[in-house]
Amino acid sequence: MKGTFPIEKFKTVATPFYYYDTELLRTTLNRIKEATKNDDHFHVHYAIKANANKKVLRIISAMGFGADCVSGGEIKAAIEAGFAPEKIVYAGVGKSDWEINLGLEVGIDYFNVESIAELEVINELAAQKGLTARVSFRINPNVGAHTHANITTGLAENKFGIAMEDMEKVIETAASLNHVEFIGLHFHIGSQILEMGDFVALCNRINELQEQLERHHIKVQNINVGGGLGIDYQHPNEVPVPDFEAYFQTYRKHLSLRPGQQLHFELGRAVVGQCGSLITRILYVKQATYKQFAIVDAGMTDLIRPALYQAFHCIENLSSENKKETYDVVGPICESSDVFVKAYDLNKCHRGDLLAIRSAGAYGEIMASQYNCRELPTGYTSEDFI
Repeated sequence: MKGTFPIEKFKTVATPFYYYDTELLRTTLNRIKEATKNDDHFHVHYAIKANANKKVLRIISAMGFGADCVSGGEIKAAIEAGFAPEKIVYAGVGKSDWEINLGLEVGIDYFNVESIAELEVINELAAQKGLTARVSFRINPNVGAHTHANITTGLAENKFGIAMEDMEKVIETAASLNHVEFIGLHFHIGSQILEMGDFVALCNRINELQEQLERHHIKVQNINVGGGLGIDYQHPNEVPVPDFEAYFQTYRKHLSLRPGQQLHFELGRAVVGQCGSLITRILYVKQATYKQFAIVDAGMTDLIRPALYQAFHCIENLSSENKKETYDVVGPICESSDVFVKAYDLNKCHRGDLLAIRSAGAYGEIMASQYNCRELPTGYTSEDFI
């Protein structure tokens, strides 16, 4: 089973490029809305780090979602795309002064703070402007996730967050400062998580921490559980939209929210992952001693996930219906790791065939580089081909 693409129109466009199915994107966003329609205290922020394509951002902002930013540049992108400042949250282990000042100036909702040192700088910069910055503390829950080691963020040895044993200390420090207001706790245990049990473990840990704080008469307005929900890379056509109902139901069932508490989510990959494909053209079919290669014009500069994470992406030959043969699909970059997949069955490949590397809407275009002096890939939406 192949995806649906405007192949004839693709033939006139220079490759490689990213293609975003905006109908699928809107369907995904509507599924999120449907899954949370009865939960006024649920607030979903799109994690811009997954994909900052301007057209994609405008569609998400137009449907009323908030934004999760991890840099000043992402705050700018969010504002330019129409996200309401009061729906923007800003996280990151290393916020520069100009980035903090930008957040203060545009009036974002709150900062997810990751250290006392950062808290003190935010207080100082807010004081200079005569403002009070709302802050939520990112607590490291020491909860593991069944995912790749490079995208696990909730363990004690990770660089992110504040240790649980320091939680009360940082809250007390905030109370002693005149230009910050403590409003919540923030957690994030990793990315590409498909086992709901990982989120149950997070809920259990948050419940414990809330009880601990309440014993010291500390109340929390907001709980932010980050994102992390994964997509089905193996079956992009059969499972184009993640199971949002199961995801949100996990938190309804297992997280003990207090009356009036607001629950924030920061979904990225689950929103945009399946709507994007990297379209590339075969340059050569090379027969080696023991295998054959499909050498394409896209490389690790355009989609680094396979090289960086050993990530799998389905690949479809859009130009061929011939019997399948086995290939290593590789790029032109002068690195041995510039390989998309090995020993992969594709419809018989020829020079000039168009391939679609699927499930590339998240951490694809946004992570592209100009290594080897290559141009950055262009991003198109399905609306560009009407």
